[in-house]
Amino acid sequence: MNKYTEPRINNSALITIDTQNDFTLDNAPAQIAGTKDVIPNMARLLDSYRKKGLLIIHVIRLYLPDGSNVDLCRREIIEKGKGVVIPESEGAELVEDLKPDSSLKLNANVLLAGELQKIGSNEFVMYKPRWGAFYGTRLEDFLKKHKLDTLVFSGCNYPNCPRISIYEASERDFRVVLVKDAMSQLYPRGEEEMENIGVSLMGTHEIEGILA
Repeated sequence: MNKYTEPRINNSALITIDTQNDFTLDNAPAQIAGTKDVIPNMARLLDSYRKKGLLIIHVIRLYLPDGSNVDLCRREIIEKGKGVVIPESEGAELVEDLKPDSSLKLNANVLLAGELQKIGSNEFVMYKPRWGAFYGTRLEDFLKKHKLDTLVFSGCNYPNCPRISIYEASERDFRVVLVKDAMSQLYPRGEEEMENIGVSLMGTHEIEGILA
């Protein structure tokens, strides 16, 4: 960590990645091991950010039933009928414990059109068409509009979407935090790789302490 990478938590946005029912719940069609276990810490982070009025962005996937918007490596199984995060399905919804209001539903039409869906006073949902949260989205412009310089990442399946999103954030000169106990499938080599590019590894309690 140095003066250019040191996080400014009070000028940050919390980014959650792919914590949807189909990737999280027991016996879900695309369950990622360990994601359910980090939900309580993610909920604590969200509570701290909501209380401070800081920006929250939930980044999600939506797979059309015909597979037309799906990554090539997954397209065939979706075409053959495997239903994963299908728009308007319960499986595509954010995990209930992470919602600001349990009755909230995602608006697939808005999200697939590239717009951000507002779900709280300073809380949004954004669809990403591929692994990285910046690829083919309005995320960078949205963050610049809010004049934020630090991004705090939590969520589902570090090796895929979170890791790529973090590299994209680093490429755009954001200060980056990975919350170790609020990210599934994180492993020691991954932690080392993150530190090598200036990412700060922090725990949920550390973020809570700063925002208290």
